[in-house]
Amino acid sequence: MTLPADAVLALDTFQQAAGWEQRARLLMQWGDRLPPLSDADKVEANRVHGCESQVWLVGALDDGHWQFAASSDARLIRGLVALLLARVNGLSAVELQQVDLADWFNQLGLGRQLSQSRSNGLNAVLQRMRELAA
Repeated sequence: MTLPADAVLALDTFQQAAGWEQRARLLMQWGDRLPPLSDADKVEANRVHGCESQVWLVGALDDGHWQFAASSDARLIRGLVALLLARVNGLSAVELQQVDLADWFNQLGLGRQLSQSRSNGLNAVLQRMRELAA
């Protein structure tokens, strides 16, 4: 499966990072670049359950390809969600089903930094994307 352009950029950026501190800074920067969701989108119906932090997710189908937007009240989670969006935006519903979350974060060099609860939360976000795309 070919990666979206944003995912290729993320891989290049994170694989060049020297060590965890630099990756942590990059993670925050990616989160800070997420476009803010409107208050109208930050409603209970768009909240992802299964995350310790508050995460909101909206998605739209554009010519057979999914585009998602998300936000979180936690900076680190925003960064992780931004990297997930880089990986999935522009995919078809079928491609979305094939995304391997653990593999993606391992490729970025962030796998061992994902606590069980963060990993569960990100899986909940990906699951919600799949539900929206179904």
